[in-house]
Formats: sequence, structure tokens, C-alpha cells
Amino acid sequence: MLLVELKNAKGEVYASSLAKIIDCTYSHVVKILQQMQKEDLIHFDKQGRLKLLTLTKKGEEVATKIDDIRNVL
Repeated sequence: MLLVELKNAKGEVYASSLAKIIDCTYSHVVKILQQMQKEDLIHFDKQGRLKLLTLTKKGEEVATKIDDIRNVL
């Protein structure tokens, strides 16, 4: 669901805002995001102390497929 939230975001998304959206702890979200980065699904853009999250092309494709499945259900 993190990928879908990133895909559907209207503005800039940071780990802290994503943790609030999905009602999860910041540290847990960061661990998941680090694994997603290793799998080349997301990219971190460092902006000062904050890291802006963006989907890679692969991440965009996966998020779209997840969203399509969710809409069918």
C-alpha cells in the first residue's frame, strides 16, 4: 500500500507524512522504504534533513498493478 499511496500523492511525500497516512510508526516505515529502495521501487531525494520520496519506473508499474487489483476487489 505504500507504493499506491506514493503513486496517488498530490504533493511531496516524506517518510514522516507517509507514516501518518498509513497509521504506522516512522521507524517501521523507514525500514520498509529502505528495502523498497534496494529493490529499485523508490528513490530518496535528500532535501536538507528531509528525504523526498519518489517512485522509480519499476515502482510506478508495480503500484499501478496493485491499484488495479485493489479496484477489481
